[in-house]
Amino acid sequence: MIKTIPFNEHVAEYEEWFEKYPFVFKSEVEAIRELLPTEDNIYGIEVGLGTGRFSIELGIREGTEPSRNMRSLALERGLEVMPGEAEHLPFKDMHYDFVLMVFCISYFNDLSAAFTEANRVLKNGGALIVGFIDKESIIGKAYERRKPFSVFYKQANFYSPDRIIDELKKNGFKELQFSQTLFHPLDEIKELEPAKPGYGEGSFVLIKAIK
Repeated sequence: MIKTIPFNEHVAEYEEWFEKYPFVFKSEVEAIRELLPTEDNIYGIEVGLGTGRFSIELGIREGTEPSRNMRSLALERGLEVMPGEAEHLPFKDMHYDFVLMVFCISYFNDLSAAFTEANRVLKNGGALIVGFIDKESIIGKAYERRKPFSVFYKQANFYSPDRIIDELKKNGFKELQFSQTLFHPLDEIKELEPAKPGYGEGSFVLIKAIK
């Protein structure tokens, strides 16, 4: 898939981003953590987990990643990673308590098909948690401007929360819950920015939806 090529060929640059913006990453991680199910014996996966940065911080041990070189690094970090795209998950029906998708939705070939697959592998009452940059936000608009010149963003599709809400509802999800963080431009975020409910202020938006 052409959208995986930049990630396969530029792993070092991908990793450098996390070192350059530590409080951006920390803010995102803590916002996600607040939405993850907390009951005992919860079993979840991350789809498109990259090199495993988010999974490791959040205690997720399993997932998928289509980029061979990113998958290799995630495996070295001790994660169980299957090759596979979001539109064709290599897992059984009704198997997981949650599915996490962070940033990867911008690179899906078919957003609706990916949400259909998440619905399929989730148990009844399970949660899909989607994290993405709001295209109308401060950071989203900056990313849009950089698309023609960026290795990573050139092939990306950035979405508004309303578009994601619409797709989730079309695919049978309900009880949507919203959270947001990153309230400043990337280079100005020098400390943890606690998440708040809703969307429309923060650049990083999370939607938790129940099957």
